[in-house]
Amino acid sequence: MRTTFHLALAALAGALISGPAVAAPDGAAGHSHSHETFSAGEPGNPKRPARTVQITMREGDGKMLYVPERLEIKRGEQIRFIIVNDGELDHEFILATTAENLKHAEEMKKNPEMEHDDPNAKRVAPKKKREILWRFTKAGQFEFGCLIPGHREAGMTGFITVK
Repeated sequence: MRTTFHLALAALAGALISGPAVAAPDGAAGHSHSHETFSAGEPGNPKRPARTVQITMREGDGKMLYVPERLEIKRGEQIRFIIVNDGELDHEFILATTAENLKHAEEMKKNPEMEHDDPNAKRVAPKKKREILWRFTKAGQFEFGCLIPGHREAGMTGFITVK
């Protein structure tokens, strides 16, 4: 049973977390967005057509990477990302601005067990795949990255230019 103290402590912890991450109310690993606004657009509409783009994640030779690591997309286009983990470790695909991903990466260093399962973010186990359906409503430069501690530093970032 939660006491007033526990609720206040949970509220304080949530307030201290910056960026889109929010502590799960039951203390479970993971997070979700507390709002419906995303820097890189919005979740896609499954009733509308989408171009499929496969992103493969892997590690080797001391590096971690996405293939492809660069994409060009038209503003307004809807993409069905098929995110395939060909590696031996868990990896993530988090779509945001570079600044947002860098800020969130700092939170991940403090909470490495945090897992993502959001409209713009998925953790993928080794030899598994996940999907993200995304509509790019804003022009600009966006990033997809793996925020598991050490993965970004090993090269696990990619870029999307929306024209």
